[in-house]
Amino acid sequence: MSDGPWRRRHCLAINVAIAVFFVLLDTGATLVGASWWPARPGTLAWVMLGLQALACFSLVARRRAPLAVVAVLGAYSLVLTLLISPLGALTPAHDWNVWAPYATVLAAYGPLFYRRDQRSRRTALIALAVFTLIVAGVWQPSPEIITIGVLRTAVGPLLALYFDARRRLVQALTERAERAERERHLLAEQARTEERARLAGEMHDVVTHRVSLMVLQAGALRMTATDEVTRQAAEELRAAGCQALDELRDLVGILRTAPEGDETPSVAGLAALVAESAAVGTPVELVEEGDRALASPVVGRTAYRIVREALTNVRKHAPGARVTVRVEYGEAQVRLAVHNTRPTSAAGSALAGTGSGLGIANLRQRVELVHGTLRAGPAPDGGFRVEATLPAYVPTAELAV
Repeated sequence: MSDGPWRRRHCLAINVAIAVFFVLLDTGATLVGASWWPARPGTLAWVMLGLQALACFSLVARRRAPLAVVAVLGAYSLVLTLLISPLGALTPAHDWNVWAPYATVLAAYGPLFYRRDQRSRRTALIALAVFTLIVAGVWQPSPEIITIGVLRTAVGPLLALYFDARRRLVQALTERAERAERERHLLAEQARTEERARLAGEMHDVVTHRVSLMVLQAGALRMTATDEVTRQAAEELRAAGCQALDELRDLVGILRTAPEGDETPSVAGLAALVAESAAVGTPVELVEEGDRALASPVVGRTAYRIVREALTNVRKHAPGARVTVRVEYGEAQVRLAVHNTRPTSAAGSALAGTGSGLGIANLRQRVELVHGTLRAGPAPDGGFRVEATLPAYVPTAELAV
């Protein structure tokens, strides 16, 4: 059995039990003289007692039709009151009682709790106001009876307003918690995406740099080898390296974000970069002025990336060019310039085509993250120049690039 039919049957059983309880309560209270029961009951009294039981049993529909329940009990209370006075058809044994049944307390609860839209609430308030006038019997002024009648019809709406406000508060808190959980998952997914992008960018930078060295070394070996077998192997190695660079570009691209826990070497690794380029036939001169310690770790890693990207581009696009790397360490700024002369031969199409075209753009993004500036473009002598100005100190805890 599904949850829906089971819940409906469960609610119906509860409503029937509540209705039967109030039928027994009001019938018993009437018979013992706590309501309108006359000292010498006649046929009319017994008929009204039966009608009272039926009116109280209408509480079964208090969830689906709360206004109808109010109308039934209000009509019964009005008829009963009119029979007592002014018609005088019934004479209660105790004339200080409220004639309306106790079921009116629960009936007044339903319209505000089970009808939550604005129009239904306005209708419910009007119905409850009329209901209160009937139960209190305002046309027969008696402070005690009016007070008791108003309290009977006020307790239900007040409880309904309280439980409705509590329900809406719990619902709002639940929605807020669910929204916070969804946002947490989205942030975690975003963090994973950014980390994957960072790793892809780092892999591209590192692998491109190393493989381009291998390609150049294989090309040099092909030109200098004395036997055909070695030259063929060198050519295959060079071709495989170019293909690997091209596939790497297609697979990961250049996807860079601001990473955390970066292991990129700092300015201390510039000499090793220069030596690697010189070993594959790209002469590089490194000129450093000032104290390296003035550059914070974040700035040092950014400078290393700039030089690495610039040297990689020279090997790809300017074969035979001479390169000068100049770094000036100051107390306020670190100035960096990588300049290569005009290439002495045309760039190899296989190696030059392995780039993504986004190297300088991504370098500019990294430099801007540390509040620096980057300029790159052709030099007057026909070569190419990359210049960067970086702040000497950027807190690692504040920004890791």
